Amino acid sequence: MSEQPASPPASGGARKNDVEDRAPLGLSVRVALYVVGSHVLLAFLSFIVVMLKSAS
Repeated sequence: MSEQPASPPASGGARKNDVEDRAPLGLSVRVALYVVGSHVLLAFLSFIVVMLKSAS
């Protein structure tokens, strides 16, 4: 009763342009920018906290 997934068609070999296992370039760039941006924001907020603690 369980459905079996269809097997991929047999090919002579892996093609260079076949990149189904990779994320789209735009998504990768966006994720990288979000990661860098969040680290910069965290560093800035940490700097503010350190400055406020040293001022008192």
